[in-house]
Amino acid sequence: MTSLDGTARLFGRVARGIGLAGRTVLPVDTNPVPADWTHVTKVDPEEAKKLPLLYPLYLRHTSAVSVGGSADVTAENTEETFDLLAPASVPVFHEPSGPRHVTPRTRAEADLLAIPEVLNGDSESLVGQLGAGTEYIRDELVPDLLADELPWLPGRVADALADFATSWLLSEAVFEAYIIQNPDSAAAREANVDESDLLSPREAKQRAMAAERHLESELVYLEYSGTYGGDEATDTLAAIADSLSWSRLWYGGGIDSRERAEDILDAGADAIVVGDAFHRVADEEADLCERAADALDAGVLDSTADESAVREWVRDEISVADSNAVAYLATIPAVSNPVLLAEAYLTATVRTWLLLHARSADDADLRLGREAGEDLRTALGSDLLASVDEDDLALIRRSLRAVLGDGATVSTGASSSGLATTHFALSLSSR
Repeated sequence: MTSLDGTARLFGRVARGIGLAGRTVLPVDTNPVPADWTHVTKVDPEEAKKLPLLYPLYLRHTSAVSVGGSADVTAENTEETFDLLAPASVPVFHEPSGPRHVTPRTRAEADLLAIPEVLNGDSESLVGQLGAGTEYIRDELVPDLLADELPWLPGRVADALADFATSWLLSEAVFEAYIIQNPDSAAAREANVDESDLLSPREAKQRAMAAERHLESELVYLEYSGTYGGDEATDTLAAIADSLSWSRLWYGGGIDSRERAEDILDAGADAIVVGDAFHRVADEEADLCERAADALDAGVLDSTADESAVREWVRDEISVADSNAVAYLATIPAVSNPVLLAEAYLTATVRTWLLLHARSADDADLRLGREAGEDLRTALGSDLLASVDEDDLALIRRSLRAVLGDGATVSTGASSSGLATTHFALSLSSR
């Protein structure tokens, strides 16, 4: 062994020791997943999972947004979803369910890349998927990036750099150790988790400890996937939480109320993940806005109706307190009055839709101009407008222009703004 080899090994041991100390004994937090994330909204690229018209209003209250899903997800609809979320006022990270969902565009736009590792599935769901992902990065993603950025590199140098870049990308990624407890979910089917694979609280604790100390997973995720785990979940969370010192502990599944969110956080979860409750807001407002458009056509509402008139109409049409908008907002600990906020957002959405619906009857050239921004200013009102981050306002304006333009470019599947409009629950072209 040469002295250079010995020195390198010494540096390696020192580096590992420093990393271990940072995760255990030192009074520092080296986990790249922020500790103050308590609420994560999962946005699914699947076409059936739609976005509310003014989705940045809702997402500005969450701690972070995760892009990913278990069914009907492709690289294309994942890129489209990132386009709809950039730039948002909250961090947006990527949680791919397949290696090829990661592209140069998603890597550029994601704040974090979270790679799932299923702890109670078959070996293919853990080692196989990680191997396939590593192969894709090393043999396709990185070489393509190097060929685009540094086409003049000699072959041997490019090959060595590809090895380094692959290891670097994986070291920069966040690894997310899943414990899937709902065998009837799409996630369970993907990982081949059945009834015999479900874990007791002690078994879940043991695997979580292995994930933190051996796999060095930054996240441990207890997943009930659309179903609320109840007492079983809180018992499991309490057992896992007592065993972790560095990894973050997240829970996902059936969170649709303030009570459930608080129970999960009180049991020891660092954050709750909410997906279905968010997408149900889009389905709810689609029905509400279609009724508003009918009321506009019938002369019951006017496209320039003031805020108080539309608010009263919304109250007559639905019970706001029992709405999906409230169900989602109530899961966010930072939202003190979800009913009041939901009423304001639903009112703004209906006012925006009335203005867009009226605008769609204008000349196509006018549809794509500055009117969308003016519609937004009118619909939100001065109080709500003043409280929204400029990045979110820009995102909403861009999305409204896309919705206004989708009738003119429906054959291409995208608007003149470059945004795909199939992710919205509302479409002017169907009216």
